[in-house]
Amino acid sequence: MNRCGLLTTSKEPVPLKGIEVELEVKDHVATVVSTLHYENKEDKAIEAVFVFPLPGDAAVCHFSAKVGQTEIVAEVKEKQEAREEYDDALSSGQQAFLLEESDQSPDIFSLSVGSLPPGESASVRLEYVTELALQADDALRFCLPAVLNPRYQPQGSEGGAVQLTSVPASQVPYSLSFSARVSSPRQVSRVESNCSLEPLQYLNVEQSQAAVKLAAGHKFDRDVELLIYYKDAHQPAAVVEAGQASAEPGTLMGDAVVMLSVYPEFPQAVMSSLASSGEFVFLLDRSGSMACALNKNQQRETRISSARDTLLLLLKSLPMGCYFNIYSFGSSFEHIFPKSVEYSEKTMEEALKKVKEMQADLGGTEILQPLKHIYSQPCIPNHPRQVFVFTDGEVGNTKEVMSLVKKNSNSHRCFSFGIGEGASTALINGLAKEGGGHAQFIAGADRMQAKVMQSLQFALQPVVEDISVKWDLPKGVSVSVLSPPLTAIFQGQRSLIYAQLTGQSPEAADGCVSVKYRLAGHPYHNQLHFPLQPTKETGLTIHRLCARTLIRCLEAQETERSREQDETVKTQVVDLSVQSGVSSSFTAFIAVHKASKEAIQGPLLRRNVPVPSNCNCSFGAPRRCMAYDNSADDVDAAKSRGGVFHSLKKKFQGRGKERDVQRMRNSADTLPSASPPPVDPFLQLVSLQKASGSWELNPALAAALGKTSEEVEKMRPASANKNVWATILALVWLHGFKWDAEVEWKLLVRKAVSWLLAQKEAPVTDCVVAGNTLLGCDVQKHILGL
Repeated sequence: MNRCGLLTTSKEPVPLKGIEVELEVKDHVATVVSTLHYENKEDKAIEAVFVFPLPGDAAVCHFSAKVGQTEIVAEVKEKQEAREEYDDALSSGQQAFLLEESDQSPDIFSLSVGSLPPGESASVRLEYVTELALQADDALRFCLPAVLNPRYQPQGSEGGAVQLTSVPASQVPYSLSFSARVSSPRQVSRVESNCSLEPLQYLNVEQSQAAVKLAAGHKFDRDVELLIYYKDAHQPAAVVEAGQASAEPGTLMGDAVVMLSVYPEFPQAVMSSLASSGEFVFLLDRSGSMACALNKNQQRETRISSARDTLLLLLKSLPMGCYFNIYSFGSSFEHIFPKSVEYSEKTMEEALKKVKEMQADLGGTEILQPLKHIYSQPCIPNHPRQVFVFTDGEVGNTKEVMSLVKKNSNSHRCFSFGIGEGASTALINGLAKEGGGHAQFIAGADRMQAKVMQSLQFALQPVVEDISVKWDLPKGVSVSVLSPPLTAIFQGQRSLIYAQLTGQSPEAADGCVSVKYRLAGHPYHNQLHFPLQPTKETGLTIHRLCARTLIRCLEAQETERSREQDETVKTQVVDLSVQSGVSSSFTAFIAVHKASKEAIQGPLLRRNVPVPSNCNCSFGAPRRCMAYDNSADDVDAAKSRGGVFHSLKKKFQGRGKERDVQRMRNSADTLPSASPPPVDPFLQLVSLQKASGSWELNPALAAALGKTSEEVEKMRPASANKNVWATILALVWLHGFKWDAEVEWKLLVRKAVSWLLAQKEAPVTDCVVAGNTLLGCDVQKHILGL
């Protein structure tokens, strides 16, 4: 049975009526409070189960329920103990509430509301804290995940599947209200969103505090993204937070902690010389879900077509002298070359020919095997390996993938791109974090090309080596660093360091942290001085982020040692989770309303609350998704309580990969034909560039420029070489008509300029003047870099 796609029957009432979300942002840390309102309008008691996404790096730190006037605050307990307490409560007629994190992916949670009597209402409140990711344009990005697409679970992978009830995003039966307050030591310049917002309201004269909320009529059919811009961002900073008075000194919650934000600035002379060496390996998802539209407003542009266009830009922008290869994956994987090859006109054209033929026709999303194959290839001396991963993030074995990337982190840097709504934040951020690279998410109206080219510029930066962090603290104060060691630093990008401070310091004492590293063969260091006096504004926010950081590090260790059945790490995680009140994969929040004891007549009706899904994965090959379709046997299996995240073993086995792919192709053949999207003149022009950086003078170039061959030839200066003339025309056109997309063409233009400067006695000035006349532009020679 294919358990993907439209899984719910709309005839069943959905007990979740609405979700209220309140966001509070202090500088680059967000606290999110979500309240979920339930009501049972049926004539029998129900159990409501809701599987939903959260940011993969969130620290869930509070869970409570309110029934009538009674509030029940949940406790964190070992997961199996919490499940048993939940079942016992339901068996004895009590109401109970269970919140648990998926064993396989920290960005999926399950909320069970048990024994809600007929006609009764309940509200559930959960709170989490998270850091906001810094974007290349200096924005801070907050994303409230709404879409949860079915996750592919490869055969033989560890752990179980997740029950998931989904509906098309346009059919979500509950409402969302969302409001945000932003505060910072600096001015809040603006707030942007992929959703309609009411006008930004400033709350003080300095404009350092502001409020915003979603416009009326918002449908909970997409992830809600906020981009927050501060003036004069982003400065190095340190936040010291006092320990909890009731906690024991010497423990994480009893001691003070510090969060350091480091923004290294590299010398301009070093940054202006991008690397011309490197091995670039591009790994493209070709699973069935990549055939979905990139966003709901542009149905003709699919995820796979946008990825093809992006690979075109990448291949044209690579420096001469580097090496590259392209892998693609689904249920199986392919590579264009047996091993990475030197970048040349021949190898570039061969790769582009294969890229044009790539479709979303490889079945499921099995990323583990191609990564293993990439890592098995010997590295090329003096060519640092850079891996670029493009995926819609619909994988179920996230922790296995993270463990593999971490194990090979010394041999490469990994840059990851989450494509479309619902891409797994745990996977995309985890790939970049463990691989020492940078993560980007492409959703809504985002152009994939712009974000990917920003990451290519990061990849071409000189590699920062020998990173060390040195602490200088007053006598009597010691430090325990909680974050993993810094392995990658990029120009203008934030690095976060969490640490526990033990001992007492004089009231006016300061601390100092030095980050030392080598760049392009030279030593550099950045220093940050900070007062040790704790702030009073953060409560326990920084402690919870510290706990989350330490928990994730320990969980990663447990994954690596699982074959040795190392229970020590699990015990440490459970102890830390219980002590800090922060969720983990080994614990769960449990709340029991002990005052409610009503005998329930007959079995509870199970109601699975649907989550929006933006891609019907039944379009592709049948896939072993983490999914749920309300069938009775699965309800019974759930009652045997491996919890909601129970294993769906054997259900999707026995399907050959070749048959999966053939079914997908047959399915695609039956789809109504759509008119092809219009040709983008920018991409048309880029496709004509040679690997050397030059363009040839031919009818295709003239057409891309919107001219005839005769018009182009007529304006060519008499002394100008045809290729010099063609190249300058291309540069004038890009600067004149696509200046707003500079980030997309900056690197390939740099190659073109280098090629032009190497042409002796080229009549550059005459060509620029003639080019402006022909194209109707006014681009100055110095603007072109000539």
